[in-house]
Amino acid sequence: MARRPTRPTRTSSSARASATARASRDDAPCLCGLPASYGECCGRFHAATAAAPTAERLMRSRYSAFAVGNEPYLLTSWHPATRPSRVDLDPAMRWARLEILATTEGSAFHTTGTVTFRARYTRRGEEGALHERSRFERHDGAWVYVEGTFVE
Repeated sequence: MARRPTRPTRTSSSARASATARASRDDAPCLCGLPASYGECCGRFHAATAAAPTAERLMRSRYSAFAVGNEPYLLTSWHPATRPSRVDLDPAMRWARLEILATTEGSAFHTTGTVTFRARYTRRGEEGALHERSRFERHDGAWVYVEGTFVE
């Protein structure tokens, strides 16, 4: 996910850590939408005990990282050539659901791939959706996010 359609605000690290702990319990359902617990699914990627095997799984793990406010994972899973110095996470943003709409390439046999998705959210009581086509590449053997373009 490239950027937010609204201007983000900063939150304290202790408030973010508390929210992250509640949302990312290992036994809780994973936020990415796959039928597994967070610990078995995206949590292991966030903890760096496993690497996302496909571009789609990296996309799902990045969505979960946005949802739990895991800025370090978002930065390390971003291609160095396009990586920002920080990610401005909006504490008012509540990510509700991820829909994967299409994928091209991005498997263990590819070096590039795209994932088109719709991420639904609520921000200060208003519902919205981010519709994006994200581009991924392998960098030093791991899938990384390169860039995204909004889809109308």
